[in-house]
Amino acid sequence: MLLRLLLLLAPCGAGFAAAVVSISLRGNWEIHSGNGSLQLPAAVPGCVHSALFNRRIIKDPYYRFNNLDYRWIALDNWTYIKNFKLHFDMSKWSKVNLIFEGIDTVAVVLLNSVPIGKTDNMFRRYSFDITHVVKAMNIIEVRFQSPVIYANQRSELHTAYWVPPNCPPPVQDGECHVNFIRTMQCSFGWDWGPSFPTQGIWKDVRIEAYNICHLNYFTFTPIYDNYMKTWNLKIESSFDVVSSKLVSGEATVAIPELNIQQTNNIELQHGERTVKLFVKIDKAVIVETWWPHGHGNQTGYNMTVLFELDGGLRFEKSAKVYFRTVELVEEPIQNSPGLSFYFKINGLPIFLKGSNWIPADSFQDRVTSAMLRLLLQSVVDANMNVLRVWGGGIYEQDEFYELCDELGIMIWQDFMFACALYPTDEDFMDSVREEVTHQVRRLKSHPSIIMWSGNNENEAALMMGWYHTKPNYLHTYIQDYVTLYVKNIRTIVLEGDQTRPFITSSPTNGAKTTAEGWLSPNPYDLNYGDVHFYDYVSDCWNWRTFPKARFVSEYGYQSWPSFSTLEKVSSEEDWSYKSSFALHRQHLIDGNNRMLQQIELHFKLPNSADQLRRFKDTLYLTQVMQAQCVKTETEFYRRSRNEIVNGKGHTMGALYWQLNDIWQAPSWSSLEYGGKWKMLHYFAQHFFSPLLPVGFEDKDMLFIYGVSDLHSDHQMMLTVRVHTWSSLELVCSELTNPFVIKAGESVLLYIKPVPELLKGCPGCTRESCVVSFYLSTDGKLLSPINYHFLSSLKNAKGLHKANITATIWQQEDTFVFDLKTSAVAPFVWLDVGSIPGRFSDNGFLMTEKTRTVLFYPWKPTTKSELEQSFHVTSLADTY
Repeated sequence: MLLRLLLLLAPCGAGFAAAVVSISLRGNWEIHSGNGSLQLPAAVPGCVHSALFNRRIIKDPYYRFNNLDYRWIALDNWTYIKNFKLHFDMSKWSKVNLIFEGIDTVAVVLLNSVPIGKTDNMFRRYSFDITHVVKAMNIIEVRFQSPVIYANQRSELHTAYWVPPNCPPPVQDGECHVNFIRTMQCSFGWDWGPSFPTQGIWKDVRIEAYNICHLNYFTFTPIYDNYMKTWNLKIESSFDVVSSKLVSGEATVAIPELNIQQTNNIELQHGERTVKLFVKIDKAVIVETWWPHGHGNQTGYNMTVLFELDGGLRFEKSAKVYFRTVELVEEPIQNSPGLSFYFKINGLPIFLKGSNWIPADSFQDRVTSAMLRLLLQSVVDANMNVLRVWGGGIYEQDEFYELCDELGIMIWQDFMFACALYPTDEDFMDSVREEVTHQVRRLKSHPSIIMWSGNNENEAALMMGWYHTKPNYLHTYIQDYVTLYVKNIRTIVLEGDQTRPFITSSPTNGAKTTAEGWLSPNPYDLNYGDVHFYDYVSDCWNWRTFPKARFVSEYGYQSWPSFSTLEKVSSEEDWSYKSSFALHRQHLIDGNNRMLQQIELHFKLPNSADQLRRFKDTLYLTQVMQAQCVKTETEFYRRSRNEIVNGKGHTMGALYWQLNDIWQAPSWSSLEYGGKWKMLHYFAQHFFSPLLPVGFEDKDMLFIYGVSDLHSDHQMMLTVRVHTWSSLELVCSELTNPFVIKAGESVLLYIKPVPELLKGCPGCTRESCVVSFYLSTDGKLLSPINYHFLSSLKNAKGLHKANITATIWQQEDTFVFDLKTSAVAPFVWLDVGSIPGRFSDNGFLMTEKTRTVLFYPWKPTTKSELEQSFHVTSLADTY
């Protein structure tokens, strides 16, 4: 049996007794089903589903209806077993611990048939003392209980009152009582994902043996002293001291780039001891701050902390330190009731542009470093600066936050509670306290995390009667809510981290919610905090539909993924919009019809006699609809950033739901499972651009605003052009006088009655023409070319089927697509099937005869492969 062995040996003369040994138990284990009928190898980290799939006992869990067919896996009790040998005398060690960084979820752990501990929380770290149990030859068993059965049992034991909801809606094919188990909440089913409650050892597992003492954890917090205008660094290190004698030594902190070399004497008494070091950074030293993407550099400094203790014991930790401040500003606004809700980073107000992150896979062992980098690179490539890590998934792995630090992606971090009320019995609360303490300690050193949030939508669920609970129990539910999120989670967060804000829920009224005893009668008050907004029935082209709120942290529309993504998990009989498969994959009640109804408001539904063609056209149109809807809504929020209309406005954040997908199905995402960009993600690249012209109509008047996220004022001009659908020749154009858009502002640049605009353009009517506009200086484009439709495209006159061809050639690692069109083409969609990569632009309005688009492959490919896979669609192709 191969074991990974790490020895931290003392220097010469100190003796072997002063060493620390770490033995990895990753790798090959065995798993057994409850009755022993199935016995097979399993990888750790990993889960039962992955082990069964890797041994070909089951097919791809995501294929067709397998989420139903494989329910039996979660209903069984599985056991993980490993035999291992230690090649040295364990009796020479004062303390031996067995450490699980993550167990999913409910289990009893035995070593050499001796029970050494229990687990009930996927989100915490477990350390078990095995000093008197471990031998030279060992057998470790982790006996899991079905999470589904456990959750049901815990619910049945809670007899005093109902803790809703019981089960997800039937359309989700989910499991019940997920609020009674501390596991990934969406693993019991959600409206965008399957139900796959997993069992397994999902993170690292190891044995640590030591004498004298051991460094358990190390964390640090940069703090800015506003009064002294200086940076300080608070470093906390926790030691387990097993020596009965006092352990003394030195701690040296070194940050060479900041001229820091500080040594402190330390003394450690027996027991769990925390060493706090405080480093003051000289005022004369220039400290470069960490900035969100699009606002500056992500400068970090290499730090080492060395502990040299009695007996020649040495512990050295290296880390990247980033300096930044964050402030949540809630203050009165002129001409508006209520309070603002926006973030300042390093003293600068920043409009948060981004999306919401869900788990990248139901099976976390499939989430690779490459997958994380691909998804997060796609965030910054679309001009986003923030993600909200949503509270129904997981606290992400370390690498996720490290990448966000590196890329400048701010993180709004929910705690893992979502769309439910929760019990507050002693066992549950003890587990939650350990979870929150661990996660705050693990994550607080990351500059990317700018906010802690207690839960997703639970304030709204309780106060707006989502579960139709009896009024006489409201006081009990309110008490439970305050106990969980305020007296426990909030208290732990404030004790562990004073450097970033905490809110109890999202949505919330922020300071108003606090003043009202932590729950507001209307958590969706547009004058406070953040809101979530969904409306699938109203016309999404009508900007009046949307709330002029302070901050919008969830909003969106569904679409289907591309055919190349669906094809991998379906068969020919599934390729129809009304197939059993299409219905099965849709986990929102009547979701498929709602998409068609929204499409039908402005587009013609596909009617090809060829079923496959009709299906592909419908998939395409769902993406067109979604992209156009979210574009309209996001542009409304961006232009509302410093505007107050009828007391409403000052919107300073737009986070659409959702960024990524957990499987291949219809959802609100802009990235398909596997990372392929939907049309929405290409649109996001434009509507989140640092400089953007936004057009809309009000009572026959065309308004164009200029929106800037830049740090300085810029002079520019606006060009407004009118094109006819029937010709590639420009009909008319006008150029404004130069003007200045101030840093971080939205300003009205252009206003004209539409009839007057069209009067100056020969032969143009609302149905026959379209408006485009852009910002430039000295002929140089400063913004994307935006557009405004003057009528629904189902009423467009003169729109021809465009013959669009591409000449493809290679330029180093990139491929160039030179496009030619025979006619004006809206929503031009370039697709290369399953070849991984993205285009520089896609889903665009083509008003000129030629256009060049780049393709960035994510894996090696060839011109020939691209030519064979290439397919182009534009709107008229669906007629």
